[in-house]
Amino acid sequence: PLRGPAVGDWFDNLLPDGDAIRLRLSEQLALGDADAFDLLTVLGRDCVGAVQLLPPGMTPDGFDRIDATPLDEAGVERAIDAALAGGRRRRDDDADGPLRVALPGAQEKIALLRRDGRWSRPRGATPTTHLLKLPLGRTGHPDAEPRDAVWNEWLCARVMAAFGLPMAACEVARFGRYEVLVVERFDRVVQAGTDADGDRIVRRPQEDLCQALGVPGARRREADGGPGLRDILRVLDAGTNAAADKAAVVKAQMVFWLLAATGGHAKNHSIFLAPGGGHRLAPFYDVQSAWPVIGGGGLRAIELQKKTRLALALREKSAHWGLSDIGARHWDDVARLAGQGDARALRDEIAGRLPDVLRRVEAELPPDFSAPLAEAVLGGIRTLAPRLHDAV
Repeated sequence: PLRGPAVGDWFDNLLPDGDAIRLRLSEQLALGDADAFDLLTVLGRDCVGAVQLLPPGMTPDGFDRIDATPLDEAGVERAIDAALAGGRRRRDDDADGPLRVALPGAQEKIALLRRDGRWSRPRGATPTTHLLKLPLGRTGHPDAEPRDAVWNEWLCARVMAAFGLPMAACEVARFGRYEVLVVERFDRVVQAGTDADGDRIVRRPQEDLCQALGVPGARRREADGGPGLRDILRVLDAGTNAAADKAAVVKAQMVFWLLAATGGHAKNHSIFLAPGGGHRLAPFYDVQSAWPVIGGGGLRAIELQKKTRLALALREKSAHWGLSDIGARHWDDVARLAGQGDARALRDEIAGRLPDVLRRVEAELPPDFSAPLAEAVLGGIRTLAPRLHDAV
């Protein structure tokens, strides 16, 4: 068998990032002082990508069919309640189906199955198809209002998509007292069946860049000794869609900068794995803006903006992290690192498309969208945009 820190780190990256979430899971499942493999033994039936982890002697029976317990709106609300509850819960099936929470990331979430607009809780080897992200816990910035997290992420996803970047599809939905971000899993593919055997949901092999590089999730940020942009580009350079994937990552970093999106670390970049060892970039996800916290006028806002840093430094010889420290020449350095020459064409594209992008996104805002949130994020983009051509 394979052994060593890289193996343990790979599996540890399948679990939530936060110690508080892991502790609550251990308490719910009466696992005591549980390590990653203890948790995955119970929760590993529906991990990210194609991985299924089962107790010894158990087989993934029924992987080729859909078996699930239907949920109405109240049932989804109860599933969220159960995921957030303290104390012990049963390890086996409860009234709404098995607990499925082997989901990485710092934000609270659950996973369910949606088919033809109807929700259900998968049973056995049937995968989930959607994540329900909750407006709780630490979000895009430690000082952010948790209730804004759902709409913040939705808005950032619309901006990213409007710039032509591949994004995980998402929408906002309400289940009882919970307003959640519903994210379609891009590591799941519905495969049509015959009238006799029905459809099935196929797991698509995927791993994040911490897993691909053998780095523990605790070091996901470059400032903590984790992968940098050069490391991510090196992985993509060995893939089957290298030029386009590297160009997408450089473009995404530029949009992250405009959004003041500080969570673009290695765990929030993923690759699809193909037969024969090939790989290519997966859609972007988990993008949230810090502008609601750091925006506005006054000395405090200026100081906060000076302290706000991207997760990945822009560097050639020296590192540039801060929103206020980055200008045209730093993007040129990144473009050269990706083998693109300078970034003039990309800077011109982003600046040229910006007015239309903002008009499109503003037209998509629902009538009850928070005006302060929209003003903070879209206004922050307008504030930074002129610096795309500023040498700094």
